[in-house]
Amino acid sequence: MNEQAETIRVFVKSVTYEADDVISLDLRSADATALPAFTAGAHIDLLLSNGIRRSYSLANDQNERHRYLVAVQKDPATRGGSRFIHEAIRVGDVLTITPPRNNFALAEDGEHFVLIAGGIGITPILCMVRRLIELGRTWDLFYAARSRRKAAFLEELIALDREVHLHTHFDDENAGMLIDVDAIVRAAPPDAQFYCCGPTPMLASFESVTSGLPAEHIHVEYFTAKAPIEIGGGFEVVLARSNRTVFVPEQSTILDALLAAGVDAGHSCLEGVCGTCETKILEGIPDHRDSVLSAKERASNRTMMICCSGALSSRLVLDL
Repeated sequence: MNEQAETIRVFVKSVTYEADDVISLDLRSADATALPAFTAGAHIDLLLSNGIRRSYSLANDQNERHRYLVAVQKDPATRGGSRFIHEAIRVGDVLTITPPRNNFALAEDGEHFVLIAGGIGITPILCMVRRLIELGRTWDLFYAARSRRKAAFLEELIALDREVHLHTHFDDENAGMLIDVDAIVRAAPPDAQFYCCGPTPMLASFESVTSGLPAEHIHVEYFTAKAPIEIGGGFEVVLARSNRTVFVPEQSTILDALLAAGVDAGHSCLEGVCGTCETKILEGIPDHRDSVLSAKERASNRTMMICCSGALSSRLVLDL
């Protein structure tokens, strides 16, 4: 947690058009060694040459050690990451990435899985489908996109689906109506494991309809923050391992204050969705504002995301 992970050099073996405004990058080890193992739902960070760092889910089979496959959607509201990848990354380029980490792990002991994906949210779900087939588990995938042309990996999913587990919904073929997440959840078996990844409105609907179900059966991954991050400040952070104290001023995040003080704190999304900055709490009460930790994890106050979360106490002691 929040340790400066080793980085890996990879090269871009291929760039593939997957859907309108979506490309995939097939990444291979630059020194021809096996890449670190990962599990379905994992992501890696791309450390781009323009100084931006972004997290992308792995879509390929978790048994593959020779490559990582990520898909990148060009976002009209991009802060520079997706545009740079679409416009500047070329086959043969060497990139720096971090090893995989997983905040969206598959509960492999489950019996039946209901997977709900919206748009580019299909990337971690595709990896899960591959794993569920390997495990012999039953599953249903509900895949929504604005149109067929915007549905990445659709042909591959159809090829993988041998027993009609794939259910698609395209807004333009349904008079602009969005997929009915409520109906999907209510029709599922009572012991199902639910996974959802997609745009924020879909995730909000999913969390609302599943709020009464056992928390250990509900799994969600956000690509952007649930709501605008509230900037706090006005407290001090003690770095236990560094033996330093840093004051977090008003209208500043913990991460802002640490970076300004020259502390090399790992970070990526700046929105509390990727988990890169997760840090162990030794003392104090955090004000959790992330989209990664479960309600149970938040209540334990064992870790926090320093890029967005604040403090309810005047002092936090962190394992940094």
